[in-house]
Amino acid sequence: MRFVSYNIQYGKGRDGAVDLARIAREVAGADVIALQEVDRHWPHTGMVDQVALLTEHLPAYFWSYGPGVDIHIGKSRPEEARRRQFGNLVLSRYPILRSRHHLLPKMGSVDALSIQRSIVEATIDCGDTRVRIYSVHLCHLSSASRLPQVDRLIDIHRSAVHEGAAMCGNLSGIPYETGVHDQSVPHLAILMGDFNCQPDSPEYDRIAGPGSDYGGRITPEDGFVDAWVAAGNDRDEGHTSDVRGVPAILDYCFVSPAIRQRVRSCRIDTAATGSDHLPLWTEIDF
Repeated sequence: MRFVSYNIQYGKGRDGAVDLARIAREVAGADVIALQEVDRHWPHTGMVDQVALLTEHLPAYFWSYGPGVDIHIGKSRPEEARRRQFGNLVLSRYPILRSRHHLLPKMGSVDALSIQRSIVEATIDCGDTRVRIYSVHLCHLSSASRLPQVDRLIDIHRSAVHEGAAMCGNLSGIPYETGVHDQSVPHLAILMGDFNCQPDSPEYDRIAGPGSDYGGRITPEDGFVDAWVAAGNDRDEGHTSDVRGVPAILDYCFVSPAIRQRVRSCRIDTAATGSDHLPLWTEIDF
């Protein structure tokens, strides 16, 4: 299966043009797509619903959207039923059995721009395997703002099985379709997105485990492995964006340790021009 993560910067490409058709072309062929910075009804993108447009361009996919930012549009009327939103989108050729939307810890600010970040969690039925997919976007401001978000992300992952499915238990007498009540939550998970941190950061260590004095990382079974490394790539390579003009590694695919040996490849699409980030493609045997 082919997975791709892409911070699309609301479709604004290197040429300055907002072009969602270009974004759709650049992720075409993926089985599961995790997008970040997808907006709805903002002036800088022509007040369009980007979720509606992207899903029109990608009609063969199931999808789930979760906004971190959800605010009133000035002078809008109730009958317009529109909100100004900014968040993450998961698209899948396979059914999304259920999804959850999680808001991450946020620091208030009277100076630097602080944006509410969030995660979309989607449980995908891949046939023989079910897996939880997370489209993640962490804060851009500082390590101090991201570390609480990473802690929350890990807590969400580790609590998922214990919390159970969105509806579970005995639904006797409730008119829901057969099978809703006995859908267990899979242990396997894949995190994809813009983590806004480099591989030498404490945030990265918190996710992938601290480095060992003898090589490798100390990663628990309920932790995560960087798919880029699992595929045999050098972790000092693979720039996906830049920070103030300096190339940076900000986008990742992290997989449950039980999946690490199924990772066949992980690559950056350096030819993509649809955003200020580059798509990260990962191929995993399922």
